[in-house]
Amino acid sequence: MKDGIIYAHAPATALSQVLALRVHLDDSEEDNGPLRVLPGTHVKGILSDDDIEQLVQLISPTDCLVTQGGVIAMRPLIVHASSKSHSDCPRRVIHIEYAACRRFDDGLELAMT
Repeated sequence: MKDGIIYAHAPATALSQVLALRVHLDDSEEDNGPLRVLPGTHVKGILSDDDIEQLVQLISPTDCLVTQGGVIAMRPLIVHASSKSHSDCPRRVIHIEYAACRRFDDGLELAMT
């Protein structure tokens, strides 16, 4: 519970209908902690920590290098993380999520904050 809203991990059926847009306010470069993804993992559903560790051994990560003003479109289910920054250059982004609907067939409803 946070600010009167119950939070839970959404099921893959709901998350697969969400698209995230990351609008870059600064350049995202190799040394300032870019988003790193494991390509193709968005179709694997919700994964355990052990599943993710196995995928890390099998799939080469891709750094998402984007210039200021660029946009990354991604599915939240993709295995992703931001790498550690080794630079004084900022890497600010605006993260916006769009869903296909507000209410899902299984009775879940997105909270709008």
